[in-house]
Amino acid sequence: MKFSVFTASTPQWTPEEAVQHLADQGWDGIEWRITDQADAAEPGFWAGNKATVPLTGMEDQLERIAALTSGAGLEFSGIGGYARCDNHADVDRMLAATATLGAERVRVTTPALGTAAWGGEPASGTPYPELFDGARRDFEWIAQRAAHHGVKALVELHHRTITASASSALRLLDGLDPRHVGVIHDLGNLLIEGQEDYLPAFELLGDYLAHVHVKNAVWVNSGETDESGAAVYRNEWAPLRSGQGSVLQYFKALAAHGYDGWVTVEDFSTERPLAERTADNLDYLRSVAELAGLSVPAGRR
Repeated sequence: MKFSVFTASTPQWTPEEAVQHLADQGWDGIEWRITDQADAAEPGFWAGNKATVPLTGMEDQLERIAALTSGAGLEFSGIGGYARCDNHADVDRMLAATATLGAERVRVTTPALGTAAWGGEPASGTPYPELFDGARRDFEWIAQRAAHHGVKALVELHHRTITASASSALRLLDGLDPRHVGVIHDLGNLLIEGQEDYLPAFELLGDYLAHVHVKNAVWVNSGETDESGAAVYRNEWAPLRSGQGSVLQYFKALAAHGYDGWVTVEDFSTERPLAERTADNLDYLRSVAELAGLSVPAGRR
């Protein structure tokens, strides 16, 4: 098992700072966020993020990103893309860029439902069955293009999208070649929507389980009520140690399933400074992985 950080969660660091900090702390890899984003007065996770590579002109940045990553002794755990499955032109660009970088796998997003997802992408208002059927046709095409480029396109289990659960993602990809399409299982997202017991979900996905994201979340009483007078709860991101999801039980299920791939952290909690947060997360993940009986490389420290 190897550990990396998704740069959506490192907004205050430039790319140069991100690779240096993560390498110094002993991380194995990095997962670059690639998307066009809004400007912001202060760096944030979704706008003004300094560690984000713009999609516009991305191809001109690939050599620099590759040099920064390898120069720091880090590997690519994958690419955190935001090209939606029905945007074939940008999906193909992301697949080609992933091949050029040697990053092996890239996220392709699925349509949002209800409240906006993916950092603000609005829902279309199209009924779920129509969105799903369209996405299935898109992924049939994507699987062919991923095979052409020699990479794998990943569907993330993400709340308020058509693939919030392992079951829905399997239904989307079933029958497509798992060498070229797969699923990102995400501990934190599933606490918001789509939760299924860990081991059965891994077993259900089988060869489609291609990557793992770890973050944590909690549900809190907002202090508000709806029209009926009932309490309204909202979800908030939480540190790995204090969220509602058990990282230990999650890792034990991964061990039982035989998963030994990448685990990428995207910690959107803000209680601790960024450098302190990432360093502590690595220490915690290594200790939990060892408790779960997972193989953990020694790292650079």
